[in-house]
Amino acid sequence: MALAAVRQFEAAGFRAWPASAVHYDGTWVIRLTAGHPAKRLNSVNPLDPDDMKDIGERIVRAERRFEAYGRPLTFRLSPLAGSALARHLDADGWSVFGESLVMQADIESMAVQDAMDQIPLKDMGRFVSASLVTHGVDAALRPGLSEVIGGIQPEVGLFALEEEGRPIATAICVHEGDLAGLFEVATVETERGRGHGRRLLMSALKWARLRGARRAWLQVEAENLSARKLYEALGFSELYRYHYRRRGTA
Repeated sequence: MALAAVRQFEAAGFRAWPASAVHYDGTWVIRLTAGHPAKRLNSVNPLDPDDMKDIGERIVRAERRFEAYGRPLTFRLSPLAGSALARHLDADGWSVFGESLVMQADIESMAVQDAMDQIPLKDMGRFVSASLVTHGVDAALRPGLSEVIGGIQPEVGLFALEEEGRPIATAICVHEGDLAGLFEVATVETERGRGHGRRLLMSALKWARLRGARRAWLQVEAENLSARKLYEALGFSELYRYHYRRRGTA
């Protein structure tokens, strides 16, 4: 797809899922977050395929920043990175991992008007607790996740399905202009395959549609076939892919 469209979604992603520290080296965006280890929040994101000057020196500078945060130097290569940088990293023995898809859908074609009305949670602490359960991750991530959500500048909706007081599924919908970005989508493992995720996502997108959103978008790991199947059934299609690089074995 056209690089201008990739830039639009990359910029939307940075705003919707903000790192706690952002530095620039030319057109490389260096994102670091001390409280959360997610790759998206701790990576170098090149944004111009023609920006190839002094790559070796810039990698050294980036590595120093990552060392200060106790993070392994990680590149996130979208189509904006270009093939020349990829070849440079290949020649230097950098491994490839974490391939992901950026997908989009036309909200108006998804019949969101038939979805259940659901008011987003106002209690961020309650949502964070539910998200930790649905993702099955360590409670030690609570402060970091809270920091990331608290730093989102566009309008944000925190959605959770609960049964008898226990969380079943969670999702974050970030509304900005005509875009609705979906993040942190998860269902408790024992409840998967029962339609909870679909129900929650449709409610979240209905909320965004009522606020003017026309297009939904999300990021999903290529190997997460069950999630991709759900998104494709909802009408999402692939826009572009990105992957991560680290020195040696990732």
